[in-house]
Amino acid sequence: MTREKRANTEMRRVEIVPDYLDNPPGSVLISFGDTKVICTAMIQGDVPEWMSDKGENVQGWLTANYGMLPGSGDSRIPRETNGVRGRTKEIQRMIGRSLRCALDLEKLGPRMIWIDCDVIQADGGTRTAAVTGAWVALKLAMKKLRDAGVLECDPVVRKVAAVSVGIREGVVLADLCYQEDSTADVDMNVVMDEDGNFIELQATGEGGVFHRAQLDRMLEAAAGCIREIFEVQEKALGSQ
Repeated sequence: MTREKRANTEMRRVEIVPDYLDNPPGSVLISFGDTKVICTAMIQGDVPEWMSDKGENVQGWLTANYGMLPGSGDSRIPRETNGVRGRTKEIQRMIGRSLRCALDLEKLGPRMIWIDCDVIQADGGTRTAAVTGAWVALKLAMKKLRDAGVLECDPVVRKVAAVSVGIREGVVLADLCYQEDSTADVDMNVVMDEDGNFIELQATGEGGVFHRAQLDRMLEAAAGCIREIFEVQEKALGSQ
């Protein structure tokens, strides 16, 4: 079984354009095939109120926002003007957890990092593309703080990337496009670091159940894809 002229466990083409926007200290345009997401990292010099009572040496914090622009799908997606919906909130929290895992928040100091991920074209895997691109945007932002003498060392202590995997008609597929994702029996999002550790797993039987051997095959496929993604991330950072 082949799809889009790629093997079942093969990624779509991954492209990362660094410094895509002029104003944010960190920004990228990331593409997983036809899925395209703009990720930015911006910094403010204070922390949330709930952290402000921890003293002068308070650690920093990172939070994430995610949204799909109205024209990102094949029909118009309404803007969430009255508060984010459940799916959006879930994805925002996933991105935030994943990137906080990449940071030493004490080295960051009393600063707040805002990660914003805006989907401009959706064809499956938007949340995993957002995590992957946001990590590069975060690295770019931290480099600018170091270059400016604001930080003595890089608070990013771990590489982070993500990919979707699933099962469709009994076959394990990696990096599902929308058509595959919408008809998959099992869907899973995997976030990992460069040492092969898992940061987050989101797995569900959308149209069926899955057994342990299938889970192992999905995790193996995800790990192989994420190793490739790390190379693309490093290439994007090395071009700076």
